[in-house]
Amino acid sequence: MPNLLAMSFEGLIAPSFTYASGRQDEPPPDGYGLAYFPGGEPAARLLKEPARARAGGRRLLERWGGAQSSLFVMHVRRAQWGAPTDANTQPFARPYAARDWVFAHAGSLDARPEPGKDPRFEPVGSTDTEVVFCLLLERVAKGRHRTLAEVGLKRCRRWLDELGEAGDLSCVITDGHDLFVYADPRFKGLQMVRVRPPYKRIQLKGDDLRVDLTRRGTAYRKGVIVSSDPLQIDSDAQLEWELIEPGRTLCIRQGEIIGSLKPAPEAAPTSKRERLRRTLPRPKKASAQLLEVCHETTYRYKKPVERSTHLFRMEPLRDRLQQVESFSLEISVDGQQRDYEDVFGNRVRRLLVETPFTELSIVAKSRVRALDRDPLDFRPIHQSSTMPLVWMPWQRQVLQPYLLPPELPETQLLELSEYAMSFVERNDHDLLETVLDINQTIFAEYAYRQGSTTLATTAFHVYSERQGVCQDFTNLFICLARLLGVPARYVCGYIYTGPKNSNQVQSEASHAWVQVYLPEVGWRGFDPTNGILTQTDHVRVAVGRNYIDATPTSGTIYVGGGKESLKANVRVDVING
Repeated sequence: MPNLLAMSFEGLIAPSFTYASGRQDEPPPDGYGLAYFPGGEPAARLLKEPARARAGGRRLLERWGGAQSSLFVMHVRRAQWGAPTDANTQPFARPYAARDWVFAHAGSLDARPEPGKDPRFEPVGSTDTEVVFCLLLERVAKGRHRTLAEVGLKRCRRWLDELGEAGDLSCVITDGHDLFVYADPRFKGLQMVRVRPPYKRIQLKGDDLRVDLTRRGTAYRKGVIVSSDPLQIDSDAQLEWELIEPGRTLCIRQGEIIGSLKPAPEAAPTSKRERLRRTLPRPKKASAQLLEVCHETTYRYKKPVERSTHLFRMEPLRDRLQQVESFSLEISVDGQQRDYEDVFGNRVRRLLVETPFTELSIVAKSRVRALDRDPLDFRPIHQSSTMPLVWMPWQRQVLQPYLLPPELPETQLLELSEYAMSFVERNDHDLLETVLDINQTIFAEYAYRQGSTTLATTAFHVYSERQGVCQDFTNLFICLARLLGVPARYVCGYIYTGPKNSNQVQSEASHAWVQVYLPEVGWRGFDPTNGILTQTDHVRVAVGRNYIDATPTSGTIYVGGGKESLKANVRVDVING
């Protein structure tokens, strides 16, 4: 049975805590303590049952099941840890810097640390753990740090190393936003499990405690669970406990490990202004290259089509980041043709056919010089870099088509909104870091599976099933961005993946990605299918609110046709010179 259990999840979860009967050959625990932050607020709620009472413990733990939070810290106390009172029952909480800080300790100290002179924080109970907590907060306040992110992992570990000279100090500390986990070099039992959707059932079982993460339907959250003694996992997902290396210090935020320090004899000093931030991949500067694209599409019909209209968006866009050196479009069926530019700036060819045909072949060939060498080559964003974004009325009017999320049931949009906000909170409300995180997370946590979705698949379905193809990942990214008030649009085009790339299937068909509008920067491309920013391997052909606005080919058959079959092939090559 663990005496320390801590959990951090993206968004709110409502786990069920149930007191089990325990083993007959061991005395029951003296009591329990649980701390959480209801609704993600900075104020913590502590529920404690320090007395040894099986029935009372069972009722109390069942009541705890209604709590909703992204952070939970639970501690099981034993008789040898002082008198059974609330003051001696972990976890402990103290208010500081307009938020509650929570601390819990899994180890055992050999000697009681000495409090400082004229302490700002004083222990109420008689435990050594509370003294350590007060000493930590003294150091935080002395450095005028207001959050754990401002303290930083290196500084926090140095403090814990110093305080841990009195014994094993494996512990967790949280300010309601970050969860710091410290594995004492002398303690080898602290472990963790990473929870990744999709899953339908996750239960943690021990002799005295059972935690059900999915009893109330929280099947779409990812998270990290830390325990001083692994509980048995009953789940339909593949979850395994990992040993936290003794001496390692972790920072967990919104269910993601955003910082990790390996064991070291000494932690290097850190500057006072340093702030903990997740390091996300940045694109390297690329060289401009000339790409040749051949896109062939063939429609076949069981019966002759006697009258029809067709739209073709197959000519690449022209702007400062992309030069079109040549383009040709060959259509096997004659008809009335007209070229024009649609409201999104796409070059469109409209074809009206009034002579019967059973096969329609379209071959688009183009040469494009891609020039987007460095997609992040712009001056730093200042006032507009944090979320929520504020748009001028005329800006919002122009961007409105790219700010409206898809029509989904309100319950699904609320779920997706919470998911989107977890990225904002994980990245300290920084706009660029948030969209980079969304892009990287979809790439890392969503499986690319052809045939698993259709054109009717919604963003919520992709989110819940964690699988799809490029257009599905694009739709999900767009939905999340728009729910955060960030303009996003659908891009259809091509990608060069190399002659023998694992993503070769993407270069044999049209590709889809996202463009996000950054204030004072403009539209920037993000490819969640590959976890990259668009550079000189991408060719933009059409943009729009969604797939319908940017689809390469579409049409309406008025007379005839019958059963239709479609065959498409795309080839992208690099031309030297």
